[in-house]
Amino acid sequence: MKDAFRKIIELIGEDPSRDGLSDTPLRAAKAMEFLTQGYKQTLEEVVNGALFESDTNEMVIIQDIELFSLCEHHLLPFIGKCHVAYIPSKRVIGLSKVARVVDMYARRLQIQENLSKQIADAIQSVTDASGVGVIIEAQHMCMMMRGVQKQNSIMKTSVMLGAFRNNVSTRMEFLQLLKHS
Repeated sequence: MKDAFRKIIELIGEDPSRDGLSDTPLRAAKAMEFLTQGYKQTLEEVVNGALFESDTNEMVIIQDIELFSLCEHHLLPFIGKCHVAYIPSKRVIGLSKVARVVDMYARRLQIQENLSKQIADAIQSVTDASGVGVIIEAQHMCMMMRGVQKQNSIMKTSVMLGAFRNNVSTRMEFLQLLKHS
């Protein structure tokens, strides 16, 4: 990867051996490995057995989970926050594990629509919840820095599974609780 970044620097007309750029190919390769480390993780490793018996069946919300990802179309970042809600069915997942699930999928080349679904499906599969809701709000550098260059646009996506899809009052409770934070 280091050699590829060196070649990219050459192709844009720069000298990769000049003082400010001599270590850039290695740094860029390490940065890309970090930004895409989600490919080296599995859901089982991330959750690591942090599922706990619980008799609650009331909504659990983890709000404002920061995320960053790379747009699969331009390799530019999108940055935002994710809100995850689920209705437990006999077990709950460790709180930090929800954020780790978000990070695992975000640290892959992505589009926001798929990221929302991957997170919802993952939480559903590990908790067997009666419903899962995921909302992501993000700003996309591919839209801000190039193309239409719109600085204040925010993309919002949602995925509702189970009770969040089938029961309007459950969905509305989730949305109302997000507003009252």
